[in-house]
Amino acid sequence: MSSNRNMTWFDQQPRIELGQGPTPLEPLDRLSKELGGPRIWLKRDDCTGLATGGNKTRKLEYLMADALAQQADCIVTYGAVQSNHARQTAAACAKLGLPCHLLLSERVDWPHDSYARQGNMLLDRLLGAEIHVSSLEDIADRRKALLAKLTDQGQRVYEIPAGGSSAVGALGYTRCLAELMVQCETQSIGTDLIVHASASAGTQAGLVFGKSLLDMPGRILGINVFHPDPQTLKDRVLILAQTMSDRWPDTALAETFQVDVNHAYFGDGYGLPTTGCIKAIRMAAQLEGLLFDPVYSGKALAALIDQINLGNFNHLNDVILIHTGGSASLGAYIDAFDE
Repeated sequence: MSSNRNMTWFDQQPRIELGQGPTPLEPLDRLSKELGGPRIWLKRDDCTGLATGGNKTRKLEYLMADALAQQADCIVTYGAVQSNHARQTAAACAKLGLPCHLLLSERVDWPHDSYARQGNMLLDRLLGAEIHVSSLEDIADRRKALLAKLTDQGQRVYEIPAGGSSAVGALGYTRCLAELMVQCETQSIGTDLIVHASASAGTQAGLVFGKSLLDMPGRILGINVFHPDPQTLKDRVLILAQTMSDRWPDTALAETFQVDVNHAYFGDGYGLPTTGCIKAIRMAAQLEGLLFDPVYSGKALAALIDQINLGNFNHLNDVILIHTGGSASLGAYIDAFDE
């Protein structure tokens, strides 16, 4: 089966258009000149447009289509208190007129008052979601109780996993890769290396599956921002990509799945910005007028900057960074930017 036939299959998958696309692919020439390495290109998935945008919008286009196909009348999803996924899910539900429940865990030890009130938490409330905040230890019991309550009320619930990271949701990043390949071909940009922040595995799994589905040369490099043990992330990406292959056996994959993860920029934990991350956010803001976040995209940018400074990408003419969004959380991290 050719990649063209695979794309015909792919285009037939149920999807609701929620975001703006294709998102821009633009050069970061001032940053590239400052670093003296390959030309950096930014895939602007912070511009998907759903309540400030971000990578979860692509996943939600497939997930919400699946929810409506199953005649769901209520959405439940999960994340940390400052979850970008929760904010975009709340926005998708508002757009489609569906009640939205966000079960948010207090998993990040960020001891400032702004964390629980500003950023994504403010937007979740504006978007009309019903918010349930829980300690990490109680999250399983709270989930069970919430689902039982909604079922008793006669609600037909559609659950979306954290990050939208299911086989259906990951299709959003297979679509992103197809879109990116067209842009690179049109602009004569090399696809030898694509870098992105990786956490709940769905974005990277969709890219890895897409690389095989579309027979794309080049490397997909996930910067681990969530898992203390990077092998956990590798395993989850591989399992999810294989789940996609098993779910859609009519696809002819060109190669086995290759999962590359860099753990060197994880820092003290998920949601805890590193010094390099804060520096990278400032550089992008002051050299390119672009906003990155302290949890996901900022750490991926910090990794890219450091790897270029180390000379590890000197053999490349181009490197592509996928901006997964997240700048909505900046206000919650105001204390991280004190001089």
